[in-house]
Amino acid sequence: MGKFCPTHTGVSSSQTSDCSCSTLLNHLNLTASNELLQIMRPVKHWATTTLVQVEMMVYSILDVNEKSQTVSLLVSIHMIWENEFLKWNSSQFCGIDELTVPRSMLWIPDITIEEDISDRASVQESPYASLDPNGWVHVNEQQQLSYSCQLDLFRFPFDLQQCNITFSSMSFNEKDLKVIKVKNDTFPMQFEEFIRRQGEWKLINTKVTTFTVCINNSSSSKLVYTVMLQRKPFLYVINLIMPLLFLLILDLASFFISEARGERLGFKVTILLSIFVLLLILKDILPSTEENMPIMAIYCLSVFTLVWISVLETMLIGFIANLDGSCGQKSQSTDAEEDIELEVNSHNEPAGEGQVKPENGDLHVDQPGDKMKGVLDNGKTCPQKAKSGDKEKRKATSYKKVAKILDIVFFVLYLLSVVTFQICSFVTWMQALRAHGL
Repeated sequence: MGKFCPTHTGVSSSQTSDCSCSTLLNHLNLTASNELLQIMRPVKHWATTTLVQVEMMVYSILDVNEKSQTVSLLVSIHMIWENEFLKWNSSQFCGIDELTVPRSMLWIPDITIEEDISDRASVQESPYASLDPNGWVHVNEQQQLSYSCQLDLFRFPFDLQQCNITFSSMSFNEKDLKVIKVKNDTFPMQFEEFIRRQGEWKLINTKVTTFTVCINNSSSSKLVYTVMLQRKPFLYVINLIMPLLFLLILDLASFFISEARGERLGFKVTILLSIFVLLLILKDILPSTEENMPIMAIYCLSVFTLVWISVLETMLIGFIANLDGSCGQKSQSTDAEEDIELEVNSHNEPAGEGQVKPENGDLHVDQPGDKMKGVLDNGKTCPQKAKSGDKEKRKATSYKKVAKILDIVFFVLYLLSVVTFQICSFVTWMQALRAHGL
């Protein structure tokens, strides 16, 4: 770095020595009244193309908003271009090889970022520009850059985002002004040294490309920085994936709870509500405009569906088991009615054979032969009643066996479905990581 010379436009060359910066300023005609250097493109021939070299360096990853599809970075932008009117021989001016002048005295290219949505208050421009003897002008600015980016959340939370930052001129076409990258561009290899804050995201790499866009027979030069950001998924694994996995394991373990008291159904409903709360948390993170459903959303929805089917199965098993109880109650009520009927008949029988009956002949007097006939009739009906009672008990027992068999079969199928689902989800996420070379 050479000598630093401030600007003193009010001092004439006659009042200073030849080694003063004022002499150099007068030689270059850098005065406040020279408006041509401020408004005209600094070329001696109008057909000469001005090459503007742009260098961007990322210092911090401030925020990545999935809802609004925006990324916020703290960046430093350095621009270099040649001014053909501001050249000098440093040996003639005591070795002065650098000169600083106010930006307002020079022509500054109108390079903007097309994806920029931040306000101008976030831009901190250096009030000075640096000049070297070859006529190269250097300007710097620091900006809290917020720009739009189409985030691909299909592999959330193991996603890697590639966002473009496009530099272009608003007024000049490619023939007049061309945006290129810095020739000695080695800063992408040094990103780790400059990053001060990354937070949830990690800066992986940047790529610089240039291309030309033709619109209405007019070509425009563009320089694109592709910033690659990788999410750190640890927090989402702890807060979403692991709780869902544990709830699914609890749902599998609930099959060992007896359904006789109805505790299994209540336990499964509690698990279902817990998964619904996790779905609400996921809804606050992911945007509603996402076209492809993220793997994380598919995972949550699949777990919710599995537990929901498990709740329906528990309700079905409980219904079949209640058929067992209703059949038993019906058999018991039938036996009770028969006992009451026998008791009533026994009370209606006469006390003895020698009992005197009323004188009127309207009532019938039981004979010993009639009692014997009644005993024989009861002996015939008792085996039939016993057989019908056994049938009802066997029928009730068969409902209980059917419910138990269905429960076991569903548990086996449910376990296979859960294992298959977990393996497919794991393989899908691993493929997503390998696709990005991570």
